[in-house]
Amino acid sequence: MSVGEIRKKNMNPKMNHDLRTWQRLKLLIVGRVIILSISLLVVFVLGTLRPVLPVSSTLLYSIYAVIVMMYLLSVFYTLLLGKEKYYYLNVYTQLIVDIYLISFLVYLTGSIGSNYSLLYTLVIIYSAIFLGRRGALIIASVAAITYGLLLELEYFNVIPTLYSVGRDYSVITRDVLVRIVVHIFSFYLLAFLASFVVEQEKKTRSLLEEKESAFNQLDLLFRSIIESVDTGIMTTTMQGRIKTFNRAAETITGLKFHLVQDHQILEIFPEFNPFFDAKQFELNQNRREVTITRWGGVQVHLGCSINPLKDKYGKQIGHILIFQDLTEIKRMEENLEKSKRLALIGEMAAGLAHEMRNPLASITGSIQLLGQTIRLEDTDRRLMQIIMRGKDQLDSFVRDFLLLARPIPEKRESVNVDEIADEILENIKMAHQQTKKMKLTKISSGNNRAFANAGQIRQVIQNLILNAVQAVEENGNISLEMSTRELEDRKDYAEIKVTDDGCGIDEKDIKKVFEPFFTNKEKGTGLGLAIVSRIVDGYGGKIAIESRVNHGTSITVWFPCDQG
Repeated sequence: MSVGEIRKKNMNPKMNHDLRTWQRLKLLIVGRVIILSISLLVVFVLGTLRPVLPVSSTLLYSIYAVIVMMYLLSVFYTLLLGKEKYYYLNVYTQLIVDIYLISFLVYLTGSIGSNYSLLYTLVIIYSAIFLGRRGALIIASVAAITYGLLLELEYFNVIPTLYSVGRDYSVITRDVLVRIVVHIFSFYLLAFLASFVVEQEKKTRSLLEEKESAFNQLDLLFRSIIESVDTGIMTTTMQGRIKTFNRAAETITGLKFHLVQDHQILEIFPEFNPFFDAKQFELNQNRREVTITRWGGVQVHLGCSINPLKDKYGKQIGHILIFQDLTEIKRMEENLEKSKRLALIGEMAAGLAHEMRNPLASITGSIQLLGQTIRLEDTDRRLMQIIMRGKDQLDSFVRDFLLLARPIPEKRESVNVDEIADEILENIKMAHQQTKKMKLTKISSGNNRAFANAGQIRQVIQNLILNAVQAVEENGNISLEMSTRELEDRKDYAEIKVTDDGCGIDEKDIKKVFEPFFTNKEKGTGLGLAIVSRIVDGYGGKIAIESRVNHGTSITVWFPCDQG
């Protein structure tokens, strides 16, 4: 806020003046100083040329004294200018002093015959500007009284007559009376006309300010609406230069307005080219989906529509592009599609388990019975062991297959994740104790608990660690990290992170690792991570994967800590 605005804000509300009037008052003071300086120069020249133009020393000294006094008064006016409560005192003082200064000038130049009486009209005019009609009438009255009194005093020889310009007038009563009446009438008429014009100007300015205020409020409302919606809105010129960019557009694209303002839209968003290419764009296809890449390589799916931007006359002046972030919707569609596939797999799994487990049970029973009733040679015994191992593999496959279709248990409890992890790590170390080169470590930040089913938490941790064990091929490092974190939804989650330095996953395959039966391992079934994803999604948790080929993989899952 400027000094002038602060001054205007702090002014007494009873004072009928605004910032513009205040500036005019300062201009009046400056203008008076300039005129005084010119007058001083003229008087100095007259004093220098006294041999040529006979001017009395007394007159010159009187003029000097008046000019010096006006300089001092200008300083006084300036000091009063800083005091808002002395506004009217300042104005009236200046106006009345100006009237007496003009009267002195009229007296010096012949009184009734002086043409400088016209200067009274200037004082009356700017009195109307500063004080309105009432003030203009007061100043007109002061001017009329002063002028009439001057002529009367000189006519009756109360004061001496001065003819500084060397002219003489024959003054008669009628001339004095007519001169006074005409001036009084003109003073009051001018006061009425000037105040009328000033009042009309103030009304017009007030109406304009009201219109501007209404326009500003409408503009503010429009901007508030544009900035409040969650839809990105961007406008361009006919040449494709970006002119506006709302807050939602900044959030969706990750770009600030000052970075894209006045840039060509296709330079910043080449993905929008179909909207501006006449060969690709059709009028009945003004809406389509595009995928842009944000800073950091994050891809964002947008649903976009473009329409002509028109002025109040209906002439097109640009384009308006409206877009929404469909990334989450796309993710939900993918999850829905995956759920449909898992549901189909579940139906298959139910029938498959029934059809396979009964024959497997018969084979197992028969083999065990044969092994107990007959004496087998070593070769036959090895063949029977091969059959049993094949049976166990098939049984494990059917069991994993069923886990994909098994619903999330309704019975949940607060599970100590650390205890489950310790149990799993001990079993895995025992199973791989002959492998000395694989290092398995656990890092925990304390007592971490998840609101879930203990069996399924065990299944998730076990599958993640077994997946890492297969990746390092018994020659590497595996770490299990557990902690409790608050995510962006302001809820606490139990975080389980398994990291290995194994072979890693190709970038094109990362999105497929949670799909059933996808695997790059010779001995894998492709169900381990699919089961993990199924369980985590069922509890409303989150899962993330980071991997680089030949550098390793990190998989993190988050389970809710409480019932909410």
